Amino acid sequence: MSEPQIIRVGIVEDNESFRDGIAFMLESTGGFRLTGKYESLELALAFMPETDVILMDINLPGKSGIEGLSEMKAKCPAAQIVMMTVFDDDDHISRAIIAGASGYLLKRTPPARLLQAVHDAAEGGMPMSPAVARRISDLYMKFAPEPKPDVQLTPRETQILALLTEGHNFTSIAEKLFISFDTVRNHARKIYDKLHVHSKSEAVAKALKHGLI
Repeated sequence: MSEPQIIRVGIVEDNESFRDGIAFMLESTGGFRLTGKYESLELALAFMPETDVILMDINLPGKSGIEGLSEMKAKCPAAQIVMMTVFDDDDHISRAIIAGASGYLLKRTPPARLLQAVHDAAEGGMPMSPAVARRISDLYMKFAPEPKPDVQLTPRETQILALLTEGHNFTSIAEKLFISFDTVRNHARKIYDKLHVHSKSEAVAKALKHGLI
C-alpha cells in the first residue's frame, strides 16, 4: 500500500502572529509539510524551495501578492498559489484570478476549511471562500461575456471545464463522472492546449471571460 502524499506548503504573509499560527496548524496536522514562511514576496522569491501549495497574502510590504504572482509562478511552476487575504472586494478578487491565482480565501476562513482548501488546491481544485465565489458569480452575471473564440471542445471537455469553473478538483470530477483521475487530467491537458493556457486558473478565467460554458 502506497504512503499517503505529503503536501508541501509555503506561506508568504507579513503578519507574524497570523503567519506563525498557520505554520503551527500545518506542522501539527498529518499530511502537510511546511517548506518555509516568509514576511515578503522578495524573501519568498529568494528562498522558497519546491512547493506544492503557496498561501500568499495580497497586502505585502514591497511588491504585493498580486503583482508578484507571475514571478512566484515562474520560481515554483508546479505550485498552486492561493491568495489568503482580508480583501473581499471585486477589484482585488478579479485581479488575482486574472493574474493566475489558484484560489482565493479570506483570512477569517476556519482552520478545518483552510486545510481542506490546501488539499483541494494540491489536487487541482480552485478553492474560494463562499463570499468570494458569490462575488465572482455576480461579476460575470453583471457583464455580458465577450464573443466566443473559435475553440472546438468536445462535449466531455466542455463538461469537465464547467466542473472546473464550479471549483471541483480532478479527484471530485473523476468521481462525479465515473472516470479515472488520469482520464480527467488528460482531458484537462487537451482543454489547456485548445484554450492556449497553461493552468486550470487560466482556463477558468478564459472560459468565464468568453462564455465558453
